Amino acid sequence: MKIGFHTDAFNSAVFSFEKALQWAQKNDVHYIEPGIIDGVSWIHGLGYFPHISLSEDPLKTKLKLQEYGVRFSQIDSAFPLSGNEGFYNGVPYVLKSIPWAKLAGCENIATTDGLKKPLGFSEDEALELMKRAYRIIVETAELYEININIEVHGYFTTNPDLLDKMLNFVQSDRLGLNLDTGNSFIAGQDPVAFCGRFIDKIKHVHIKDVSKDLADAMRGKDTGIGISHSAIGDGVNADNIKTIIAMLRDYGYNGTLSMECEGMGGPLIERSLQWLRKTLEELGIEEEK
Repeated sequence: MKIGFHTDAFNSAVFSFEKALQWAQKNDVHYIEPGIIDGVSWIHGLGYFPHISLSEDPLKTKLKLQEYGVRFSQIDSAFPLSGNEGFYNGVPYVLKSIPWAKLAGCENIATTDGLKKPLGFSEDEALELMKRAYRIIVETAELYEININIEVHGYFTTNPDLLDKMLNFVQSDRLGLNLDTGNSFIAGQDPVAFCGRFIDKIKHVHIKDVSKDLADAMRGKDTGIGISHSAIGDGVNADNIKTIIAMLRDYGYNGTLSMECEGMGGPLIERSLQWLRKTLEELGIEEEK
């Protein structure tokens, strides 16, 4: 399996994207997952933002990654698609991300729903709106040979029965799942059972632990964690993560395990990396670099 990380690990450290690449090179990590914005902002232009913009040249970006020995595992275009704003704003955003990802050499794009059911919509109405959105998105993704992954993050996607409906919006191998070990746990679900039910759909994985304090306060009351302040392996979700990695191994998954945690400029994510590499070794899984 591949080890990567989401650049949101360095949001609070106000890293630039290139500084995140430098961290990857220093720590022998070869897969990176940034968020992507449509346009520019002052914080991005000044170098205080560890993500990238669709206004940047994708071929130049690809060459920059090659200088550091890094590839994209996924780009995060997860503007919530479950309400009107998702249909009018999120769909064009994802559609613009698809050709950019192709040129940048990225095979996966993350999408998701909102943290709550949109006001004024029944579940069925919101699902129908998302079905229309994903049909439009996947039709384009098939042309560019890009995977559109539904991330476990919000009201619909952390409910296994509703997520099952979403993963069947379109009969296409290009529609898959980004499993998130932390969001499924904080939503009150069993991450191991979650993985088992959808293992044939998983194309990318977010590895996220949960601190005991956060679990005690929020488990079953929220659906997603913006940033986990627990190093992977230090929280109450560590045993579930190890079991899930073993399940993925047995299924033949050879994709990326993308670490998600607050990096603190390095220390927390470096501890996470040590734990993850040790776990792969214990499970007899070779790290692909």
